[in-house]
Amino acid sequence: MTDITTTTDLDTKLEAHRTELTGYCYRMLGSSFEAEDAVQDTLIRAWRSYDKFEGRSSVRSWLYRIATNVCLDMLTAGNKRARPMDLTDSTPLAQAALSPRPDNTWLEPMPDARVLPTTADPAEAAIAKESVRLAFMAALQQLPPKQRAVLILREVLAWKASEVAELLGTTVASVNSALQRARATLAEREQPGADATVSDPLDEEQQKLLERYVAAFEGYDMTALTALLHEDAIMTMPPFDLWLTGVQDITGFMTTLGAPCAGSHLVPVQVNGLPGFAQYKPDPEKGGFTPWAVQVLEISDGRITGFHCFLDTERWFPLFGLPLHVEAEADQVEEGV
Repeated sequence: MTDITTTTDLDTKLEAHRTELTGYCYRMLGSSFEAEDAVQDTLIRAWRSYDKFEGRSSVRSWLYRIATNVCLDMLTAGNKRARPMDLTDSTPLAQAALSPRPDNTWLEPMPDARVLPTTADPAEAAIAKESVRLAFMAALQQLPPKQRAVLILREVLAWKASEVAELLGTTVASVNSALQRARATLAEREQPGADATVSDPLDEEQQKLLERYVAAFEGYDMTALTALLHEDAIMTMPPFDLWLTGVQDITGFMTTLGAPCAGSHLVPVQVNGLPGFAQYKPDPEKGGFTPWAVQVLEISDGRITGFHCFLDTERWFPLFGLPLHVEAEADQVEEGV
């Protein structure tokens, strides 16, 4: 690989697969940053061993084989990323306490642009978005690693059983058995938010719902927000394991422990195949606005059913291409990645 033209061509050929590989590794690992590390490792391994690539499969299949091995190695520690609902019971507001857990506990958010390849097929685009939604991602993390790989390859990426068997170095019968077990596990453990329905692009009703949400949140109008939330809506706030259920506890939290969020500004982001917002709250020390959360909204039947706030902003805002401080003219902040 000493020829400069060949090296450049190879880099281009491998880089063309980065987005779809990131989506695959993200579904496998449940972590935005681990997924990007896994893809980088995959591409480096591919580059170094390309002279040994014999062309018996496509470059794409070869890269997926490498990526799968990288992910399986990373998952040997047995860590399963989760949402607060997977770890604790819902807490009444009167008992609410903000108890953080380590970063590697949590299922992490991901910008759509980093994991969803561009496609002209609306049906294919819809499947891709559904396959990175928080509820499906959380369900995937309940599966043993090889079952997880089989389910993603067969049902999300539509690989043939024979192709998956070749990639994993096993038999078609073994692949079919793993897929059946994975399906059974997912059927038994339906995740909150699994019924979230968002059209692509947003239909008029959904767009108006989001506009009303922005107005209610930025105005910190709990009456208006109550009208938008489903009565059994769920609010989560990783890295805290606290989660709340129901309009009364959610709005009650926002006006007590969450009161410093009054006066916030929301910037739209596309995250996990769902509508979301980067939340900036007023900065009392520097003036202007400081990052507070990446919000991911789940919507069903015209109401917000899930309200998930990821609070580790020093990690998330750069991932979405958003600044870590904005001046008071917050309307100048543009949408992130």
